[in-house]
Amino acid sequence: MKPQTFISMALAALLFLSGGVDAAAKTTVIKIATLAPEGSSWTAIFDDLNAELKAETNNGVQLKIYSGGVLGDEKDMIRKMFVGQIHGAVLTSAGLSNIFSEMDVFQIPFLFDNYDEVDYVLEKMGAFFTKGFADEGYILPSWSEGGFIRLMSTRPVASLDDLRKAKIWTWEDAPMAKAIFEEAGISAIPLSLPDVLVGLQTGLVEVVYAPPSGAISLQWFTKTKYMTDVPVMYLIGGIVIKKSTFNSLPPEHGQTVLTLCAKYMDRLKSQVRKENQEAIQVMTKHGVTLIRPSEAQIDEFKSLSTKAMNRQIGKSFSKEVKDKVIGYVEEYRKKKN
Repeated sequence: MKPQTFISMALAALLFLSGGVDAAAKTTVIKIATLAPEGSSWTAIFDDLNAELKAETNNGVQLKIYSGGVLGDEKDMIRKMFVGQIHGAVLTSAGLSNIFSEMDVFQIPFLFDNYDEVDYVLEKMGAFFTKGFADEGYILPSWSEGGFIRLMSTRPVASLDDLRKAKIWTWEDAPMAKAIFEEAGISAIPLSLPDVLVGLQTGLVEVVYAPPSGAISLQWFTKTKYMTDVPVMYLIGGIVIKKSTFNSLPPEHGQTVLTLCAKYMDRLKSQVRKENQEAIQVMTKHGVTLIRPSEAQIDEFKSLSTKAMNRQIGKSFSKEVKDKVIGYVEEYRKKKN
């Protein structure tokens, strides 16, 4: 082979390989982790979001979703984002507060009575929280939610005394729940989310807490007999993406990510709210008994919660943010009355 021919072939091969690298570089894959189980409404929504994202960006951006906690609990996800193994995550308030501690304010029990109050507060304070995440190096494209949490148990729980006699699970990533249980004098059993079902099966824990639709998705309702029919706490969530990843996108693609995340998370919110209502009916049909505490028993829960949350001011959320959130809730209630 003549040297000129060899050089020409080598140059052609180099150009071919370079073209392949450039083509691959045109597609940015954003790796996102979530605890949502495969086959749930969450993952179905992400499939739809991803399909439109690829179409709108001409396959310039696509998502790779790691569902069902395969990458660990929320603390594990945050650590993996920090070291660059993944680029984003769908987190609940417990995980979000590990990035921006003021998010702990959403874990105050009995803070909201209904979804309208939640929506009003997020409308008023959304920009504040978005900036908080941006200052920590994360983009918050959209809020999501799990809904209102209820207690589920293998034995009836209507009062604090009932709770103190039971073996209660607490999420390892939820210091606010820990604060409440400590105030109540309860030694809760910490487990990661994927381990809770086994804990119920073995009797390691007798009381768990989740939104009704979440209890169905995670199959917890198959191992519990009772649901305390009081919305204890609102479970907010959000998508976070590392700012460095987001900023590496072409501006038009970045705007598409923001627009589509907002569109599909709004759709998911409506779906989750509907499913939480339906889930209670499904569980009662499968033999779960609803326990309705008296007003006095509910007031006892609320009083204990208030004491626990007052101790958290300055440790988790600030007094200023707590007062603002409560102020907007009260403002909304006055408008409705």
